[in-house]
Amino acid sequence: MRRTALVTGAARGLGALAARRLAAAAWDVVAVDVDEAGLAATALRSPNTHVRTCDVTDPAALADVLAMAGPVHRVVHAAAVTASGPVLARSPAEVERVLRTNVLGAVTVVRATLPGMLDRGAGELFLCPGGAGAPAGAAAAAVAAYADALWAEHGGQGVTLRCVHADGAPHGLVLDALDRSLARPAARIHVRPRPTRRPPALIRAPR
Repeated sequence: MRRTALVTGAARGLGALAARRLAAAAWDVVAVDVDEAGLAATALRSPNTHVRTCDVTDPAALADVLAMAGPVHRVVHAAAVTASGPVLARSPAEVERVLRTNVLGAVTVVRATLPGMLDRGAGELFLCPGGAGAPAGAAAAAVAAYADALWAEHGGQGVTLRCVHADGAPHGLVLDALDRSLARPAARIHVRPRPTRRPPALIRAPR
């Protein structure tokens, strides 16, 4: 059966790695981002990766992408932006940009894809709220609360839902944790990567 995955934020970072892994596993991948050059790098030498430049906060643009893609069986929503520097130095416009992309983007992607999955009684929806500190951390908390609300209303209706917290871990470990989470009870929707073990310190013999 043809399996189609939608990956947002696919031009770099977690989204790019997720797109490459899915393509290597023989999924048809629809990779979206606002960064056209980054998307081209993600799809390099991957004939089953289809790139589309799209702002995930734009419902009409996302609807056009999904009309091209057809039914989507897995969504990895990794589109997120961060802001650096002291909290009070960030302008309202910068804060709004982070909240709009990270929170409204998640809501827009869910509203565009979840109803179809619920109608089919199957699908996988992974929300990956990135960023730490204000305002990205606040946006991540809002997305996590949104995921809880989605599960409270639609859990047990055939759609797998996960909220993936990177917690600063390498992208590969985050995706490994996501894969492992699919074998656990459906109600445990929050996923965190296991901490990496540090090698034991060398003990030098006294001279």
